Amino acid sequence: MNNFCTLFDKNFLARGMALYQSLLEQRPGFILWVLCMDDEAYRMLERLGFTGMRLLRVAEVEDARMLAVKPTRTAVEYCWMFSSALPLYILEQNPGIDAITYLDADMYFYAPLDEIFQEFATSSVLLIPHGFSAEHEHREKTSGIYNVGMMTFTNDTNALEALRWWKDRVIEWCFARFEDGKYGDQLYLNDWPARFKGVHVLKHPGANVASWNTSRFRFRPDENGFSGIEKTGGQKFRLIFFHFHGLKIYSDRKGDIRAYPITTYENNIYRHYVGVLDAAYKRIRTIDPSWDYGCAKKLDILRKIKHYITLWLRKKS
Repeated sequence: MNNFCTLFDKNFLARGMALYQSLLEQRPGFILWVLCMDDEAYRMLERLGFTGMRLLRVAEVEDARMLAVKPTRTAVEYCWMFSSALPLYILEQNPGIDAITYLDADMYFYAPLDEIFQEFATSSVLLIPHGFSAEHEHREKTSGIYNVGMMTFTNDTNALEALRWWKDRVIEWCFARFEDGKYGDQLYLNDWPARFKGVHVLKHPGANVASWNTSRFRFRPDENGFSGIEKTGGQKFRLIFFHFHGLKIYSDRKGDIRAYPITTYENNIYRHYVGVLDAAYKRIRTIDPSWDYGCAKKLDILRKIKHYITLWLRKKS
C-alpha cells in the first residue's frame, strides 16, 4: 500500500508538492506517480528532483480511444478521464505492484494512513463517501455519493474490471454538465458496491474532510495534528486528511502565498496548509522567480468584506 498516483498541471504544481510533503511525513517509503498534464509541470519537477516521485507524461498514458475523443473535451474534462486511466495504466504496466491509490492533488495528510488501510483490509476497491453536511446534501445529485479524491485499487481481477469499466464510460461520456444521471467522472461510482465485487466503503470520518462536510465536526490542534469529534454522535477521531477543494490563493506584494478569505469553520487547518503552499512556491521560485501559476491576480475586496461579515454573524449565532 505504498504506491500512490496523482495528476496536475503547472497551476496545481505547488499543491502537488504539498501532497508529496504530507506523504513524506505520514507514509515513509512511498512512491508517488505523477502524471504531469503539461510540459511546465514536468520540467519543474525534473529540476526539483524529488525522491520517490515517478514522473509521467500524458502521451505515455493516453491511448488511441482517448485521443479520438480529446478534441470534444475541455482541458478539465480530459483531465477527469485520467482518474481511471492513470491507476489502470500503472497496474497494467507494473504487475508487481500490489495496489495503487489515486489521490487528488489538492489534499493533505495530517496523520498516518494506517487506519484507512486497516479498515480496507483485503478488499479490492476503496470508496470514500462525500458525507455531505445538511446544507450541502443537495449536491449529492450532481456530485455523487462517493468522491474520487482518494481511491485504492488492488491489483486483482475485481479492481481491474472496475477500472476498465470506468475508463470505458468516461471515454463514452465525460463532460462538466449534469445529464441523464451523469456528471464528469464521479457519478459513475454510485452503484459500484453493487456492480463490482470487493468494494469497501470507508467509514472512518477523518478521511476526506472537506468544505462540503466540515460543519459536521469540531477540530482542535494537538501534538499529533488535529483531533476531531462529530457534533451529533460525539464520535472522536483523528483527522487523517483534508481535501482543499476549491481553495483559491493569491500572491501578496511580498510574494507570500495567502488564501482568499474563506468562510470555513476550520481556519487552523487551512492556515497550516497555506503555509505549506507558501513554502512550495518559495522553493519553485528558487528555480523560476517569476512562477505565479495557480495564483489569482489580486485579492477581491468584496470577498474579504463578505468573509468578515460571515465570521461576525457566526459569532453572534
